[in-house]
Amino acid sequence: MWADSDDYERALERAREHTRKWLEALPERIVRPSATADEVKQRFGGPLPETGLDAAAVVDFLAENAEPGLMAMQSGRFFGWVIGGTVPAAMAADWLVSAWDQNSGLCFASPSTAGIEEAAGEWLLELLNLPPGSDVGFATGASMANFTALAAARWRQLANAGWDVNADGLQGAPKVRVLAGAERHDSLDMALRFLGLGAPELVPADGQGRIDPTALRSTLESGPQDAPAIVCLQAGNLHSGAFDPFPAAISAARDYGAWVHVDGAFGLWAAAVPGLRHLTEGVELADSWGTDAHKTLNVPYDAGIVAVRDAAALRSGIGMHAVYLMQDDHGPADPMEKVPELSRRARGVPVWAALRSLGSDGVRQLVAGRADCAAELGHRLAGVPGVEGLNDVVFTQLSLAFGSDERTRAVTDYVMAATRTLPARARAVGAPRAARPVSVRRGCSQPTTSGRGRRRARVFPRTTAHFPLRGRGSTAGPLRCPSRPRH
Repeated sequence: MWADSDDYERALERAREHTRKWLEALPERIVRPSATADEVKQRFGGPLPETGLDAAAVVDFLAENAEPGLMAMQSGRFFGWVIGGTVPAAMAADWLVSAWDQNSGLCFASPSTAGIEEAAGEWLLELLNLPPGSDVGFATGASMANFTALAAARWRQLANAGWDVNADGLQGAPKVRVLAGAERHDSLDMALRFLGLGAPELVPADGQGRIDPTALRSTLESGPQDAPAIVCLQAGNLHSGAFDPFPAAISAARDYGAWVHVDGAFGLWAAAVPGLRHLTEGVELADSWGTDAHKTLNVPYDAGIVAVRDAAALRSGIGMHAVYLMQDDHGPADPMEKVPELSRRARGVPVWAALRSLGSDGVRQLVAGRADCAAELGHRLAGVPGVEGLNDVVFTQLSLAFGSDERTRAVTDYVMAATRTLPARARAVGAPRAARPVSVRRGCSQPTTSGRGRRRARVFPRTTAHFPLRGRGSTAGPLRCPSRPRH
């Protein structure tokens, strides 16, 4: 046994027991937290004690005092944002990653975790119909996946213009034009800000949030023809679930020498389902892609995924080299050359575990099931007096109007206060008209306030929130999602 093995065993056993209790309580637990962050801080703060505490006692204190401030995000009744749950194999694999405690930035330092991540990356390229041989990195989330891809784009486009951004920075560099649809996700703006590229030029979008490829071409034409350019497209609009018209938009970008990046935080997974693949037609023609394994694949946080066709651009834009780091000059790139961190946990291991436990058939069923439930939910809600559907339900998102903002909040509060089941009157609320976007994940329904809904109102001008559907623990009534020939 290892040193202090009794301490490890007691602490891990207590963690296992608290984990079991947490998971078992989810079907009955009230979703919202019962304590505020300030109240939790009072329990955990104060002067640091001079004497330590037994490891098992620390775990008990942590679990018992944190519990009131936890949101039941894995619950089928969680109504908020596009947040998935965790499949058993991925959760257990994440425990192993912590136990292994590998710094997973170098192949030399941790061949197993690097090899597992390389294998997971190849599976993802196959599953999502992306170009074989693309580099795949595991970032903290979709936001950093987009950042990483755009760093590669910045390096390549400036290099093509004769500028070495790594050596000379951005001062004096040719200005990089970045174009994006008016209904892009705000995290894209954040990534561009981090990279010193500034706000994107906005291209008009249609009523579902899809970029207008004709307007994109006109915008590209109106700018300097020799300027390096990046075009950002979207697979899955947050509110409507709509997908940009990739063939036409990418064709326009290519005519002007632009790098094309696709933000596919949750929508890129449609490519895994033959019956939904028309939504992502042409997405493989892009240069880079960002997505998130937590939102759709049900992998624990962190679980961002970036894929870049131009491996040299990714490794040059992100990687680093130092004499004390043992790096191979052949074979796959080191993980640290594909994401910003040098020291990091092996995020790709839980992704591999989820993929292996589900198989390609399981992933297809998971994604198709959500889309089927969204379609069925939209169909049924269309017959409810006072509920208006605002979007074309093409994937996993619904946007609904309940009337006034007050009624929308009342509906949300009522559902969030429910425990196991909702009475029929809660499932068939007739109301005036405030908007509620709805996303479907894992199989039951969920509402949240969307930051983008507050900041931009081009597509859905009323108050917005989300109702994602998840698989297990559904309490949204006897919804029976049809089995359609999507697989």
